[in-house]
Amino acid sequence: MEFIFEYGLFVAKAITVVLAIIAVLLAFVAIAMKQKGQVSGKGQLEIHSISDALEDVTDYAEKMLLSDTQLKQFMKDKKAADKAKQKAEKEAAKRAAKNKKQSDKMGSEPNLSNESATNATHEATTQEKARLFVINFHGSVDAHEVANLREEITAILLAAEQNDEVLVNLESGGGVVHGYGLAASQLQRIKAKGLKLTICVDKVAASGGYMMACVADRLICANFAIIGSIGVIAQMPNFNKLLKKNDIDFEQHTAGDYKRTLTVFGENNDEGRAKFKAELEEVHVMFKDFVNTNRPSLDIGKVATGEYWFGLQAKELGLVDELATSDDIILELNKTHEIFSVKYSEKKNVMEKLGFAAENTLFRAYNRIFNQSQTPIS
Repeated sequence: MEFIFEYGLFVAKAITVVLAIIAVLLAFVAIAMKQKGQVSGKGQLEIHSISDALEDVTDYAEKMLLSDTQLKQFMKDKKAADKAKQKAEKEAAKRAAKNKKQSDKMGSEPNLSNESATNATHEATTQEKARLFVINFHGSVDAHEVANLREEITAILLAAEQNDEVLVNLESGGGVVHGYGLAASQLQRIKAKGLKLTICVDKVAASGGYMMACVADRLICANFAIIGSIGVIAQMPNFNKLLKKNDIDFEQHTAGDYKRTLTVFGENNDEGRAKFKAELEEVHVMFKDFVNTNRPSLDIGKVATGEYWFGLQAKELGLVDELATSDDIILELNKTHEIFSVKYSEKKNVMEKLGFAAENTLFRAYNRIFNQSQTPIS
C-alpha cells in the first residue's frame, strides 16, 4: 500500500514538471508566432449590420405572435411594403442623379435657381439614414485591448461621412496609466474628425475606464453601473527584511537619483517614498485636468477623491449625462441610423491560445511584482 502511495506521489510530481516545461515551451512558441503574425498582418476587420439583425428579430417575434390568418395578411403587407421601399429607393437614386446633373450645370446656366438646386440636393441627401458605428471595448488591467481599438477607429475614420456617429460600449475597472491614456487618445481621434461620440456603460467605467468615458459627447450608464474612481494607486511588496533574516544580500545599482525610487528587494528610504508619492500626485493632477477639460461642468474637487459611485449617484454629480442601458440607446438610434458593429480581431489556433494564456499569466505576475512601482494604476 505504501509503495502505491509513493508511486502515485512520484507520478504527480512528474506530471507537474512536464506541464511546467510544456507551459514554458508554449509561451516561447506563442511569442514567435505572435511576432510572425504581426509581420504578416493576419488581423481582420469584421463589420455586421445591427439594424438588419434587429429587423430579423422584429419579424420573427411578430410572426410567432400571429395566428395563421394574421400571418398570411402580415406576409402580404410585408411584401407590399418591401416593393414600395424598393420603388422609393430607385426614385430617390434617380432624383439624386438628376440633382447632381443640375448642380454640375449651375456654373453654365445663370437662370437656374440656386435655392431650388439647394433644396433638391438636400432632398437627395436626406433619403439615406446616417450611419452609427458600434465598438465594444472590455478593458483589462494592462489595456492590451487598445491595439484592436486603434484598428477599429482607424477603419471607421476612413469610411465615415459627415453625419455618421460612433457608439462605444465600454466596460473597464481601470489599469495602467499609459495604456488607458492611449485608449482615451484613440477616442479623441473620433471627435477630432468631427463625429459625434456616444459612450454607454452597462457595468463599470472606473479609474482608467472613466478616463476613456469622459471623452464622450454623450455619456450614458445603467442605474447601478460603477462610475468614477478618479484616483491613482500603486502598491508593491518588499522582501528586504526576509532577505536579511536569511543572510541574503541584494545589490541594485542605478545612474540617476530617482531611476528607482522604491524597490522590491532592497531597503527603501523616506526620500524614495516621498519621491514616489510625489509622482503619484503628478499623475493624479494630470488625470483631474483631463477629466475637467472633457467635462468642465464637473466639480472636480468633489469627484476626484478616488471614490466611485453607482449610476444614479453619478448622474446627480454630473459624471454622466443620462441613465439608460446600451440596449435602449441602440433601439433609439436605430430609428434614425443604419447601425453597424465594427470589430478587429486576430485569429489564433489552439497552440497560440494556450501559449498566449501562459505568456499573459507570466507577464502579469512579473509586472505586478517587479514593475508596479514604475507603473501607477489609475
